[in-house]
Amino acid sequence: MRSTFHTLETALRSLNTQQAALSTTGHNIANANTKGYSRQVVNMQTSIPIEAYGMTHSAIPGQLGTGVEFSSITRIREQFLDHQYWNENKSLGSWEVQLDTLQKLEGIVNEPSDTGLRSVLDKFWESWSILSNNPEDITGRKLVRENAIALANTFNLTSKQLTDLQNDLTQNIEVKATEINDIASSIADLNKQIQKIEGFGDNANDLRDQRDLLVDQLSKVANVTVQETPQGYDVAIGGITLVQGQTATAIDSAVLVGAYGSGDLGSGEVYGMIKSRDGYVADYINQLNTMANTIANGDITITLPEGSVLPDGVTLNGVSGTLTSDLTVTIKGLNELHKLGYTLSDPVQTGVDFFVAGDGSGTITAANFSLNSIIDADPNRIAASLRTEDDGSGNKKVIKGNNTLATLISQLRETKFRFQGTGGTNSVISNGTIDDYFTSIVGQLGVQSAEAERQQSNQQVIVDQVDVRRQSVSGVSLDEEMANMIKFQHAYNAAARVMTTVDELLDKIINGMGVVGR
Repeated sequence: MRSTFHTLETALRSLNTQQAALSTTGHNIANANTKGYSRQVVNMQTSIPIEAYGMTHSAIPGQLGTGVEFSSITRIREQFLDHQYWNENKSLGSWEVQLDTLQKLEGIVNEPSDTGLRSVLDKFWESWSILSNNPEDITGRKLVRENAIALANTFNLTSKQLTDLQNDLTQNIEVKATEINDIASSIADLNKQIQKIEGFGDNANDLRDQRDLLVDQLSKVANVTVQETPQGYDVAIGGITLVQGQTATAIDSAVLVGAYGSGDLGSGEVYGMIKSRDGYVADYINQLNTMANTIANGDITITLPEGSVLPDGVTLNGVSGTLTSDLTVTIKGLNELHKLGYTLSDPVQTGVDFFVAGDGSGTITAANFSLNSIIDADPNRIAASLRTEDDGSGNKKVIKGNNTLATLISQLRETKFRFQGTGGTNSVISNGTIDDYFTSIVGQLGVQSAEAERQQSNQQVIVDQVDVRRQSVSGVSLDEEMANMIKFQHAYNAAARVMTTVDELLDKIINGMGVVGR
Protein backbone atom coordinates (compact mmCIF):
# COMPACT_ATOMS: atom_id res chain seq x y z
CA MET A 1 0.00 0.00 0.00
CA ARG A 2 1.36 3.42 -0.91
CA SER A 3 2.05 5.99 1.81
CA THR A 4 -0.61 8.64 2.11
CA PHE A 5 2.05 11.36 2.20
CA HIS A 6 4.32 9.86 -0.51
CA THR A 7 3.14 12.17 -3.27
CA LEU A 8 3.34 15.15 -0.91
CA GLU A 9 7.01 14.38 -0.23
CA THR A 10 7.66 13.96 -3.96
CA ALA A 11 6.18 17.39 -4.65
CA LEU A 12 8.21 18.89 -1.80
CA ARG A 13 11.47 17.54 -3.22
CA SER A 14 10.58 19.03 -6.59
CA LEU A 15 9.84 22.41 -5.02
CA ASN A 16 13.17 22.44 -3.20
CA THR A 17 15.13 21.40 -6.30
CA GLN A 18 13.45 23.87 -8.67
CA GLN A 19 13.86 26.63 -6.10
CA ALA A 20 17.60 25.87 -5.92
CA ALA A 21 17.76 26.00 -9.72
CA LEU A 22 15.94 29.34 -9.76
CA SER A 23 18.27 30.74 -7.09
CA THR A 24 21.33 29.61 -9.07
CA THR A 25 19.90 31.17 -12.23
CA GLY A 26 19.43 34.44 -10.33
CA HIS A 27 23.03 34.20 -9.10
CA ASN A 28 24.25 33.75 -12.69
CA ILE A 29 22.22 36.72 -13.92
CA ALA A 30 23.48 38.91 -11.06
CA ASN A 31 27.11 38.08 -12.01
CA ALA A 32 26.70 38.31 -15.77
CA ASN A 33 29.25 41.18 -15.85
CA THR A 34 31.46 40.03 -12.99
CA LYS A 35 35.05 39.56 -14.19
CA GLY A 36 36.24 36.00 -13.78
CA TYR A 37 32.82 34.59 -12.91
CA SER A 38 31.93 31.12 -14.23
CA ARG A 39 28.29 30.25 -14.72
CA GLN A 40 26.91 27.65 -12.33
CA VAL A 41 24.43 24.85 -12.86
CA VAL A 42 22.34 22.74 -10.50
CA ASN A 43 22.93 19.05 -11.18
CA MET A 44 19.56 17.30 -10.81
CA GLN A 45 19.07 13.58 -10.46
CA THR A 46 16.23 11.20 -9.74
CA SER A 47 15.94 10.54 -6.04
CA ILE A 48 16.21 6.97 -4.79
CA PRO A 49 12.94 5.08 -5.50
CA ILE A 50 11.21 2.97 -2.88
CA GLU A 51 9.21 -0.20 -3.05
CA ALA A 52 5.53 0.02 -2.21
CA TYR A 53 4.88 -0.38 1.49
CA GLY A 54 3.48 -3.72 2.72
CA MET A 55 3.85 -6.44 5.30
CA THR A 56 5.41 -8.69 2.70
CA HIS A 57 6.85 -8.19 -0.75
CA SER A 58 4.41 -6.11 -2.72
CA ALA A 59 2.69 -7.60 -5.68
CA ILE A 60 2.54 -4.15 -7.28
CA PRO A 61 4.88 -4.12 -10.26
CA GLY A 62 7.86 -1.71 -10.22
CA GLN A 63 9.17 0.68 -7.61
CA LEU A 64 7.69 3.96 -6.57
CA GLY A 65 9.59 7.06 -7.74
CA THR A 66 10.32 9.62 -5.06
CA GLY A 67 10.86 12.62 -7.33
CA VAL A 68 13.97 14.74 -7.96
CA GLU A 69 16.86 16.09 -5.94
CA PHE A 70 20.05 18.05 -6.75
CA SER A 71 23.37 16.39 -6.07
CA SER A 72 25.57 19.48 -6.44
CA ILE A 73 25.95 22.99 -7.78
CA THR A 74 29.00 23.16 -10.05
CA ARG A 75 30.66 25.84 -12.15
CA ILE A 76 31.23 25.35 -15.86
CA ARG A 77 34.95 25.72 -16.42
CA GLU A 78 37.41 24.15 -18.87
CA GLN A 79 40.86 23.92 -17.33
CA PHE A 80 42.57 23.42 -20.70
CA LEU A 81 41.42 26.86 -21.85
CA ASP A 82 42.61 28.40 -18.58
CA HIS A 83 46.12 27.05 -19.09
CA GLN A 84 46.08 28.17 -22.71
CA TYR A 85 45.03 31.67 -21.65
CA TRP A 86 47.75 31.87 -19.02
CA ASN A 87 50.35 30.73 -21.54
CA GLU A 88 49.39 33.37 -24.11
CA ASN A 89 48.76 36.17 -21.61
CA LYS A 90 52.39 36.15 -20.45
CA SER A 91 53.63 36.99 -23.96
CA LEU A 92 51.07 39.77 -24.26
CA GLY A 93 52.30 41.33 -21.00
CA SER A 94 55.90 41.23 -22.21
CA TRP A 95 55.22 42.87 -25.57
CA GLU A 96 52.95 45.52 -24.06
CA VAL A 97 55.74 46.68 -21.76
CA GLN A 98 58.34 46.59 -24.52
CA LEU A 99 56.10 48.55 -26.87
CA ASP A 100 55.37 51.13 -24.17
CA THR A 101 59.10 51.56 -23.48
CA LEU A 102 59.99 51.92 -27.16
CA GLN A 103 57.24 54.49 -27.65
CA LYS A 104 58.66 56.47 -24.73
CA LEU A 105 62.12 56.21 -26.33
CA GLU A 106 60.66 57.59 -29.56
CA GLY A 107 59.30 60.51 -27.58
CA ILE A 108 62.71 61.15 -26.02
CA VAL A 109 64.62 60.93 -29.31
CA ASN A 110 61.89 63.08 -30.91
CA GLU A 111 62.88 62.57 -34.53
CA PRO A 112 62.12 63.75 -37.10
CA SER A 113 61.44 67.18 -35.65
CA ASP A 114 62.68 70.77 -35.65
CA THR A 115 63.63 70.64 -31.97
CA GLY A 116 65.54 67.36 -31.67
CA LEU A 117 69.23 66.56 -31.48
CA ARG A 118 69.65 66.52 -35.27
CA SER A 119 68.40 70.10 -35.54
CA VAL A 120 70.76 71.26 -32.78
CA LEU A 121 73.69 69.52 -34.48
CA ASP A 122 72.85 71.19 -37.78
CA LYS A 123 72.83 74.60 -36.13
CA PHE A 124 76.17 73.86 -34.44
CA TRP A 125 77.92 73.01 -37.71
CA GLU A 126 76.22 75.92 -39.45
CA SER A 127 77.51 78.36 -36.80
CA TRP A 128 81.09 77.32 -37.69
CA SER A 129 80.34 78.02 -41.34
CA ILE A 130 79.08 81.47 -40.39
CA LEU A 131 82.21 82.09 -38.31
CA SER A 132 84.43 81.08 -41.25
CA ASN A 133 82.98 84.01 -43.24
CA ASN A 134 84.37 86.51 -40.71
CA PRO A 135 86.72 84.82 -38.19
CA GLU A 136 87.28 88.02 -36.20
CA ASP A 137 83.59 88.73 -35.69
CA ILE A 138 82.71 88.43 -31.99
CA THR A 139 79.06 87.84 -32.90
CA GLY A 140 80.00 84.76 -34.93
CA ARG A 141 82.10 83.48 -32.04
CA LYS A 142 79.27 83.94 -29.59
CA LEU A 143 76.98 82.13 -32.02
CA VAL A 144 79.37 79.15 -32.01
CA ARG A 145 79.52 79.26 -28.20
CA GLU A 146 75.75 79.39 -27.75
CA ASN A 147 75.14 76.58 -30.24
CA ALA A 148 77.81 74.50 -28.51
CA ILE A 149 76.07 75.07 -25.18
CA ALA A 150 72.73 74.14 -26.77
CA LEU A 151 74.29 70.93 -28.14
CA ALA A 152 75.70 70.06 -24.72
CA ASN A 153 72.38 70.78 -23.04
CA THR A 154 70.55 68.59 -25.55
CA PHE A 155 72.92 65.70 -24.93
CA ASN A 156 72.60 66.20 -21.17
CA LEU A 157 68.81 66.38 -21.23
CA THR A 158 68.42 63.36 -23.51
CA SER A 159 70.76 61.35 -21.31
CA LYS A 160 68.82 62.38 -18.19
CA GLN A 161 65.52 61.37 -19.78
CA LEU A 162 66.94 57.98 -20.71
CA THR A 163 68.33 57.50 -17.21
CA ASP A 164 65.00 58.53 -15.68
CA LEU A 165 63.23 55.99 -17.90
CA GLN A 166 65.69 53.35 -16.73
CA ASN A 167 65.03 54.26 -13.09
CA ASP A 168 61.26 54.19 -13.69
CA LEU A 169 61.54 50.65 -15.03
CA THR A 170 63.55 49.64 -11.96
CA GLN A 171 60.86 51.06 -9.67
CA ASN A 172 58.15 49.33 -11.70
CA ILE A 173 59.93 46.00 -11.21
CA GLU A 174 59.83 46.58 -7.46
CA VAL A 175 56.11 47.47 -7.70
CA LYS A 176 55.46 44.27 -9.63
CA ALA A 177 57.30 42.26 -6.96
CA THR A 178 54.93 43.72 -4.37
CA GLU A 179 51.94 42.95 -6.61
CA ILE A 180 53.13 39.36 -7.04
CA ASN A 181 53.43 38.96 -3.27
CA ASP A 182 49.91 40.33 -2.71
CA ILE A 183 48.45 37.95 -5.29
CA ALA A 184 50.38 34.99 -3.87
CA SER A 185 49.12 35.77 -0.37
CA SER A 186 45.53 35.97 -1.63
CA ILE A 187 45.83 32.65 -3.48
CA ALA A 188 47.20 30.95 -0.35
CA ASP A 189 44.31 32.36 1.69
CA LEU A 190 41.79 31.18 -0.89
CA ASN A 191 43.39 27.72 -0.87
CA LYS A 192 42.69 27.59 2.85
CA GLN A 193 39.07 28.71 2.51
CA ILE A 194 38.36 26.37 -0.39
CA GLN A 195 39.83 23.37 1.41
CA LYS A 196 37.74 24.17 4.49
CA ILE A 197 34.47 24.50 2.55
CA GLU A 198 35.00 21.52 0.28
CA GLY A 199 36.01 19.41 3.25
CA PHE A 200 32.30 19.35 4.12
CA GLY A 201 31.38 18.11 0.65
CA ASP A 202 30.34 21.44 -0.86
CA ASN A 203 31.73 23.12 -3.99
CA ALA A 204 33.42 26.47 -3.35
CA ASN A 205 32.53 27.75 -6.81
CA ASP A 206 32.79 31.49 -6.21
CA LEU A 207 36.07 31.17 -4.30
CA ARG A 208 37.52 29.05 -7.08
CA ASP A 209 36.54 31.76 -9.56
CA GLN A 210 38.34 34.35 -7.45
CA ARG A 211 41.44 32.17 -7.31
CA ASP A 212 41.48 31.63 -11.07
CA LEU A 213 41.04 35.37 -11.63
CA LEU A 214 44.12 36.00 -9.49
CA VAL A 215 46.09 33.51 -11.57
CA ASP A 216 44.83 35.34 -14.70
CA GLN A 217 46.33 38.54 -13.32
CA LEU A 218 49.55 36.81 -12.32
CA SER A 219 49.96 35.22 -15.76
CA LYS A 220 50.40 38.65 -17.32
CA VAL A 221 53.07 39.65 -14.82
CA ALA A 222 55.32 36.62 -15.40
CA ASN A 223 55.29 33.13 -16.87
CA VAL A 224 53.25 31.13 -14.38
CA THR A 225 52.85 27.41 -13.75
CA VAL A 226 49.92 26.06 -11.74
CA GLN A 227 49.41 22.60 -10.30
CA GLU A 228 46.29 21.66 -8.38
CA THR A 229 46.80 19.48 -5.33
CA PRO A 230 44.47 18.38 -2.50
CA GLN A 231 45.76 21.41 -0.58
CA GLY A 232 44.91 23.82 -3.42
CA TYR A 233 46.95 25.53 -6.13
CA ASP A 234 50.74 25.31 -6.12
CA VAL A 235 51.92 28.35 -8.06
CA ALA A 236 55.37 29.21 -9.43
CA ILE A 237 56.59 32.02 -11.71
CA GLY A 238 59.86 31.92 -13.58
CA GLY A 239 60.93 28.84 -11.66
CA ILE A 240 60.26 30.59 -8.33
CA THR A 241 57.80 28.87 -5.99
CA LEU A 242 55.22 31.38 -4.79
CA VAL A 243 52.45 29.30 -3.26
CA GLN A 244 52.38 25.81 -1.82
CA GLY A 245 48.98 25.02 -0.41
CA GLN A 246 48.28 27.54 2.30
CA THR A 247 51.82 28.94 2.38
CA ALA A 248 52.95 31.95 0.30
CA THR A 249 56.63 32.84 -0.17
CA ALA A 250 57.49 36.53 -0.55
CA ILE A 251 59.98 37.62 -3.25
CA ASP A 252 61.68 40.89 -4.14
CA SER A 253 62.95 42.54 -7.31
CA ALA A 254 66.42 41.00 -6.89
CA VAL A 255 64.89 37.51 -7.08
CA LEU A 256 63.07 38.45 -10.28
CA VAL A 257 66.22 39.88 -11.84
CA GLY A 258 68.08 36.71 -10.89
CA ALA A 259 65.40 34.56 -12.52
CA TYR A 260 65.69 36.71 -15.65
CA GLY A 261 69.44 36.25 -15.70
CA SER A 262 69.14 32.47 -15.38
CA GLY A 263 66.60 32.32 -18.20
CA ASP A 264 63.77 30.99 -15.99
CA LEU A 265 61.83 34.25 -16.23
CA GLY A 266 61.13 34.22 -19.95
CA SER A 267 58.01 36.33 -20.46
CA GLY A 268 55.46 38.55 -18.76
CA GLU A 269 55.49 42.20 -17.75
CA VAL A 270 58.48 41.81 -15.44
CA TYR A 271 60.48 40.17 -18.23
CA GLY A 272 59.51 43.05 -20.53
CA MET A 273 60.61 45.62 -17.94
CA ILE A 274 64.00 44.03 -17.32
CA LYS A 275 64.62 43.51 -21.03
CA SER A 276 63.60 47.10 -21.76
CA ARG A 277 65.79 48.49 -18.99
CA ASP A 278 68.90 46.39 -19.58
CA GLY A 279 68.39 46.03 -23.32
CA TYR A 280 66.69 48.87 -25.14
CA VAL A 281 67.29 51.79 -22.77
CA ALA A 282 70.84 50.79 -21.80
CA ASP A 283 71.70 50.33 -25.48
CA TYR A 284 70.48 53.80 -26.44
CA ILE A 285 72.30 55.36 -23.49
CA ASN A 286 75.52 53.70 -24.66
CA GLN A 287 74.95 54.77 -28.26
CA LEU A 288 74.30 58.34 -27.19
CA ASN A 289 77.47 58.25 -25.09
CA THR A 290 79.40 56.94 -28.11
CA MET A 291 78.03 59.73 -30.27
CA ALA A 292 78.94 62.45 -27.76
CA ASN A 293 82.46 61.11 -27.17
CA THR A 294 83.06 60.62 -30.89
CA ILE A 295 82.23 64.24 -31.69
CA ALA A 296 84.89 65.31 -29.21
CA ASN A 297 87.51 62.58 -29.56
CA GLY A 298 86.59 60.17 -32.37
CA ASP A 299 89.17 59.37 -35.05
CA ILE A 300 88.77 61.50 -38.19
CA THR A 301 90.93 61.91 -41.27
CA ILE A 302 91.36 65.47 -42.52
CA THR A 303 93.64 67.34 -44.88
CA LEU A 304 95.49 70.36 -43.52
CA PRO A 305 96.15 72.81 -46.38
CA GLU A 306 99.58 73.99 -47.45
CA GLY A 307 100.75 76.98 -45.45
CA SER A 308 99.13 75.87 -42.21
CA VAL A 309 101.38 76.34 -39.17
CA LEU A 310 101.41 73.57 -36.61
CA PRO A 311 101.71 74.74 -32.98
CA ASP A 312 105.08 74.49 -31.29
CA GLY A 313 105.80 70.96 -30.12
CA VAL A 314 103.19 69.37 -32.39
CA THR A 315 104.34 66.83 -34.97
CA LEU A 316 101.94 65.10 -37.32
CA ASN A 317 103.14 62.26 -39.53
CA GLY A 318 106.68 63.42 -38.88
CA VAL A 319 105.92 66.97 -40.00
CA SER A 320 106.13 70.05 -37.81
CA GLY A 321 106.09 73.80 -38.27
CA THR A 322 104.78 75.32 -41.49
CA LEU A 323 103.34 72.85 -44.00
CA THR A 324 104.91 73.04 -47.43
CA SER A 325 102.15 70.90 -48.93
CA ASP A 326 98.78 69.54 -48.02
CA LEU A 327 98.98 67.07 -45.14
CA THR A 328 96.40 64.32 -44.61
CA VAL A 329 96.34 63.14 -41.01
CA THR A 330 94.16 61.17 -38.60
CA ILE A 331 93.38 63.04 -35.40
CA LYS A 332 91.11 62.68 -32.37
CA GLY A 333 87.90 64.50 -33.18
CA LEU A 334 86.91 68.12 -32.83
CA ASN A 335 89.03 68.56 -29.71
CA GLU A 336 92.38 67.73 -31.29
CA LEU A 337 91.52 69.66 -34.44
CA HIS A 338 90.62 72.70 -32.36
CA LYS A 339 93.94 72.48 -30.49
CA LEU A 340 95.80 72.75 -33.81
CA GLY A 341 94.42 76.26 -34.35
CA TYR A 342 95.03 79.69 -32.94
CA THR A 343 92.75 82.06 -31.03
CA LEU A 344 92.43 85.82 -31.23
CA SER A 345 94.44 86.22 -28.03
CA ASP A 346 97.74 88.06 -28.01
CA PRO A 347 100.39 86.74 -27.47
CA VAL A 348 99.70 83.66 -29.57
CA GLN A 349 97.52 81.04 -27.90
CA THR A 350 96.50 77.71 -29.35
CA GLY A 351 93.06 76.23 -28.99
CA VAL A 352 91.98 74.09 -26.05
CA ASP A 353 89.75 71.03 -25.86
CA PHE A 354 86.45 72.33 -27.19
CA PHE A 355 84.23 69.81 -25.36
CA VAL A 356 85.09 68.29 -21.98
CA ALA A 357 83.57 66.05 -19.33
CA GLY A 358 81.68 68.49 -17.16
CA ASP A 359 82.02 66.30 -14.07
CA GLY A 360 85.79 66.10 -14.42
CA SER A 361 85.76 62.34 -14.92
CA GLY A 362 87.89 62.50 -18.04
CA THR A 363 85.61 60.30 -20.13
CA ILE A 364 83.06 62.22 -22.13
CA THR A 365 79.50 60.87 -22.07
CA ALA A 366 76.18 62.35 -23.07
CA ALA A 367 75.47 63.04 -19.40
CA ASN A 368 78.63 65.11 -18.79
CA PHE A 369 79.14 66.48 -22.33
CA SER A 370 80.02 70.14 -21.79
CA LEU A 371 81.59 73.14 -23.48
CA ASN A 372 85.01 73.95 -22.07
CA SER A 373 84.57 76.58 -19.35
CA ILE A 374 87.48 78.59 -20.82
CA ILE A 375 85.59 79.07 -24.08
CA ASP A 376 82.32 79.59 -22.23
CA ALA A 377 83.88 82.48 -20.31
CA ASP A 378 85.66 84.00 -23.31
CA PRO A 379 84.50 83.26 -26.89
CA ASN A 380 87.75 84.81 -28.17
CA ARG A 381 89.38 81.55 -27.05
CA ILE A 382 87.68 79.84 -29.97
CA ALA A 383 90.38 78.95 -32.49
CA ALA A 384 89.55 79.74 -36.12
CA SER A 385 92.97 80.29 -37.73
CA LEU A 386 95.69 77.85 -38.75
CA ARG A 387 98.28 80.46 -39.68
CA THR A 388 100.75 82.70 -37.89
CA GLU A 389 103.38 85.16 -39.11
CA ASP A 390 106.41 86.91 -37.77
CA ASP A 391 105.59 90.31 -36.31
CA GLY A 392 108.98 91.68 -37.39
CA SER A 393 110.62 91.34 -34.00
CA GLY A 394 111.02 87.58 -34.03
CA ASN A 395 107.70 86.90 -32.34
CA LYS A 396 104.72 85.11 -33.81
CA LYS A 397 101.34 86.69 -34.28
CA VAL A 398 98.11 85.14 -35.45
CA ILE A 399 96.81 85.93 -38.87
CA LYS A 400 93.40 86.81 -37.50
CA GLY A 401 91.59 86.90 -40.79
CA ASN A 402 92.51 83.34 -41.58
CA ASN A 403 89.47 81.03 -41.53
CA THR A 404 91.13 77.70 -42.34
CA LEU A 405 90.33 76.00 -39.05
CA ALA A 406 86.77 77.31 -38.88
CA THR A 407 86.21 75.97 -42.38
CA LEU A 408 87.66 72.56 -41.52
CA ILE A 409 85.45 72.28 -38.43
CA SER A 410 82.35 73.29 -40.40
CA GLN A 411 83.21 70.49 -42.85
CA LEU A 412 83.19 67.91 -40.04
CA ARG A 413 79.49 67.67 -40.72
CA GLU A 414 80.37 65.67 -43.83
CA THR A 415 83.47 64.01 -42.39
CA LYS A 416 83.45 60.33 -41.48
CA PHE A 417 84.21 59.52 -37.85
CA ARG A 418 85.26 56.19 -36.42
CA PHE A 419 82.73 55.08 -33.80
CA GLN A 420 83.67 52.76 -30.98
CA GLY A 421 80.80 51.31 -28.90
CA THR A 422 80.80 51.82 -25.13
CA GLY A 423 79.39 49.86 -22.24
CA GLY A 424 80.14 46.51 -23.83
CA THR A 425 77.84 47.12 -26.81
CA ASN A 426 78.66 47.37 -30.48
CA SER A 427 78.13 50.64 -32.28
CA VAL A 428 75.29 50.69 -34.81
CA ILE A 429 77.85 51.69 -37.44
CA SER A 430 81.65 51.74 -37.19
CA ASN A 431 82.41 54.50 -39.70
CA GLY A 432 80.29 57.36 -40.96
CA THR A 433 79.31 60.94 -40.39
CA ILE A 434 77.72 62.07 -37.17
CA ASP A 435 74.47 62.48 -39.07
CA ASP A 436 74.77 58.92 -40.43
CA TYR A 437 75.25 57.60 -36.92
CA PHE A 438 72.28 59.44 -35.50
CA THR A 439 70.13 58.41 -38.46
CA SER A 440 71.02 54.77 -37.81
CA ILE A 441 69.97 55.18 -34.16
CA VAL A 442 66.61 56.65 -35.18
CA GLY A 443 66.13 53.96 -37.83
CA GLN A 444 66.94 51.16 -35.39
CA LEU A 445 64.46 52.57 -32.88
CA GLY A 446 61.77 52.81 -35.54
CA VAL A 447 62.25 49.19 -36.64
CA GLN A 448 62.22 47.92 -33.04
CA SER A 449 59.08 49.91 -32.22
CA ALA A 450 57.27 48.68 -35.33
CA GLU A 451 58.18 45.08 -34.54
CA ALA A 452 57.03 45.41 -30.93
CA GLU A 453 53.74 46.92 -32.10
CA ARG A 454 53.24 44.04 -34.56
CA GLN A 455 54.01 41.42 -31.92
CA GLN A 456 51.77 43.09 -29.35
CA SER A 457 48.91 43.37 -31.82
CA ASN A 458 49.20 39.72 -32.89
CA GLN A 459 49.44 38.50 -29.31
CA GLN A 460 46.40 40.56 -28.32
CA VAL A 461 44.39 38.84 -31.05
CA ILE A 462 45.48 35.40 -29.79
CA VAL A 463 44.64 36.24 -26.17
CA ASP A 464 41.26 37.63 -27.19
CA GLN A 465 40.50 34.48 -29.19
CA VAL A 466 41.33 32.22 -26.25
CA ASP A 467 39.30 34.41 -23.90
CA VAL A 468 36.31 34.30 -26.26
CA ARG A 469 36.52 30.51 -26.20
CA ARG A 470 36.64 30.59 -22.41
CA GLN A 471 33.64 32.89 -22.27
CA SER A 472 31.71 30.67 -24.66
CA VAL A 473 32.13 27.87 -22.12
CA SER A 474 32.08 29.69 -18.79
CA GLY A 475 30.41 33.00 -19.52
CA VAL A 476 26.82 33.86 -18.59
CA SER A 477 24.35 34.11 -21.47
CA LEU A 478 21.40 36.20 -20.37
CA ASP A 479 19.19 34.67 -23.08
CA GLU A 480 20.01 31.17 -21.87
CA GLU A 481 19.48 32.12 -18.24
CA MET A 482 16.11 33.68 -19.02
CA ALA A 483 15.03 30.51 -20.81
CA ASN A 484 16.19 28.45 -17.83
CA MET A 485 14.35 30.74 -15.45
CA ILE A 486 11.08 30.19 -17.32
CA LYS A 487 11.69 26.43 -17.41
CA PHE A 488 12.41 26.19 -13.69
CA GLN A 489 9.53 28.53 -12.86
CA HIS A 490 7.04 26.32 -14.72
CA ALA A 491 8.44 23.21 -13.04
CA TYR A 492 8.12 24.91 -9.65
CA ASN A 493 4.52 25.96 -10.38
CA ALA A 494 3.63 22.44 -11.52
CA ALA A 495 5.14 20.93 -8.35
CA ALA A 496 3.20 23.45 -6.29
CA ARG A 497 0.02 22.41 -8.11
CA VAL A 498 0.73 18.76 -7.32
CA MET A 499 1.10 19.65 -3.66
CA THR A 500 -2.17 21.60 -3.74
CA THR A 501 -3.94 18.65 -5.32
CA VAL A 502 -2.57 16.27 -2.69
CA ASP A 503 -3.65 18.72 -0.01
CA GLU A 504 -7.16 18.70 -1.41
CA LEU A 505 -7.17 14.89 -1.49
CA LEU A 506 -6.07 14.71 2.11
CA ASP A 507 -8.64 17.28 3.09
CA LYS A 508 -11.35 15.15 1.46
CA ILE A 509 -10.14 12.02 3.22
CA ILE A 510 -9.83 13.65 6.59
CA ASN A 511 -12.83 15.92 6.57
CA GLY A 512 -15.20 14.50 3.96
CA MET A 513 -15.12 10.73 4.47
CA GLY A 514 -16.62 8.58 7.24
CA VAL A 515 -19.47 10.98 8.10
CA VAL A 516 -22.34 8.53 7.28
CA GLY A 517 -24.52 7.79 10.36
CA ARG A 518 -23.45 10.82 12.33
